[in-house]
Amino acid sequence: MDVNVSAEAGLAARFEEHRPRLNAVAYRMLGSLSESEDAVQEAWFRLSRTQNAAAAAAATATAAAGADAAAGAAASGTGEGAGEVRNLGAWLTTVVGRVCLDLLRSRQSRREESLDVSLETHVPDPVVSRADVVDPEQEALRADSVGLALLVVLETLAPAERLAFVLHDMFAVPFDEIALIVERTPAATRQLASRARRRVQGSAPAHERDVAKQREVVEAWTAATKAGDFDALLELLDPDVVLRSDTGELSSGLSKLVRGAATVAAQAAMFARLAVHQHVVLVNGLPGLVAAPGGDVFSLGSFTVVDGKIVEINIIADPERLRNLRLPPLPPFPPLDA
Repeated sequence: MDVNVSAEAGLAARFEEHRPRLNAVAYRMLGSLSESEDAVQEAWFRLSRTQNAAAAAAATATAAAGADAAAGAAASGTGEGAGEVRNLGAWLTTVVGRVCLDLLRSRQSRREESLDVSLETHVPDPVVSRADVVDPEQEALRADSVGLALLVVLETLAPAERLAFVLHDMFAVPFDEIALIVERTPAATRQLASRARRRVQGSAPAHERDVAKQREVVEAWTAATKAGDFDALLELLDPDVVLRSDTGELSSGLSKLVRGAATVAAQAAMFARLAVHQHVVLVNGLPGLVAAPGGDVFSLGSFTVVDGKIVEINIIADPERLRNLRLPPLPPFPPLDA
């Protein structure tokens, strides 16, 4: 086998070992599955280019000074193989962080220029899996999942604040390393994370982690919605509950943020016909609902439950986004007019 091909294959294998962590970093940074994949792929391209550049430098050193020069380059960490990047995991995390920061800054600029984008009603991409099929891999993903309610709060942070919080608080990256990415001092970087932490702690509730308990609440919500039982809906809702509905655009008035138990219960009653077409799925590791009349996905909802009460509901009803989400196979549903 060609030496270069063998080295590339070895590097690819090492990269794949780090991909799960890189995906987790990018998803928490961006809240977008497609952009997260792009960021991780960009990290691979940069790693591959670094490897090729190091190999070319080693070849040049060999031609100019012989084997002794090549050996010296390898010993210094600049030659071919593992020496180019001393700590591959840290290097890749830094690269993904830089890519995500650039994407967040670009996204912020687009939002400032657009009249049809609102952080108030935007719901990040969910990770959806079946609730009736559990395997060890899925359990591991659930244990490492991040709720949509937290991702919603992360969307409100400034790009540098989000990066500092995610990398330090979620992935234990030292502030000295984060400072190089945001181009600030370690002390200033620490302040970025501190501001973000206060925002998160004040806005993102500590949700229920017990799947069975949350499923009981979600199924009770579905039953009350089907029955049109307004009092039962109120009983399930925290008085200060928030309902966020993201239809993809604002001009129609359908994307909205609703607060208060009575108002949210009234909104649920308006969609009682959809309740019979709902199916429990796992949304970011916890029970949520997908509505699919006739098998066509109409909406996807996640619930944040605290002490048996629903404190937040996030709904995606954007047809384009729903088509692009990787939803698991669903059982057959009756048509909407059944």
